[in-house]
Amino acid sequence: MPFVNREEAAKRLAKLLEEYKEKNPLILAIPRGAVPMAQIIADRIGGEIDVVLVHKLGAPGNPEYAVGSVDEYGHIYLGEGVTLLGLSKEYLDDEAKAQLSMLKDRRRFYTEVREAINPTGRIVIIIDDGIATGSTMIAAIHGIREQKPKKIVVAVAVAPPDTIVKIQKIADEVICLETPLYFGAVGAFFDDFRQVSDKEVMEILRKRS
Repeated sequence: MPFVNREEAAKRLAKLLEEYKEKNPLILAIPRGAVPMAQIIADRIGGEIDVVLVHKLGAPGNPEYAVGSVDEYGHIYLGEGVTLLGLSKEYLDDEAKAQLSMLKDRRRFYTEVREAINPTGRIVIIIDDGIATGSTMIAAIHGIREQKPKKIVVAVAVAPPDTIVKIQKIADEVICLETPLYFGAVGAFFDDFRQVSDKEVMEILRKRS
């Protein structure tokens, strides 16, 4: 396995992000797994932590297969799977509406700890434990870009090479520790890939508020 756990991956990413030390970056984690990683990175390079809320649009009968994604502001990204599966606009609209509702509920939940941090004019580092199709990360980048940050850096543990190429086209900088040619689930590259709870996310956000 490339990684023992997310902690190891976060420490390796932090070393590659040292140029942003003392520049007060805004470190945005894609919940929930990346939030403890963001905490480790912030402890080493400084900056603030928040979450960026996006969710995949699942295929009919296979919600784990991402055909696109939506961010909490309603921006929708559609991937190749839409054409491959011949999905209708009605299905995509309904799926996006359902996922957007869930994201708004989650933001209200996290707002109990604190309001979202404005990324305008900031160096923004988006963290995730891994990327498969890239749909959620692409939605996250587009959503943040509309808020006019100074720079968007994507830092992830693992992703397939073709996905990294897609991300490089829209981010200002991409750091990825491992780019295996044969890619299955992100969790397959970690010995320990335990679930991170909302309670843990809330505790981390509370500590860093």
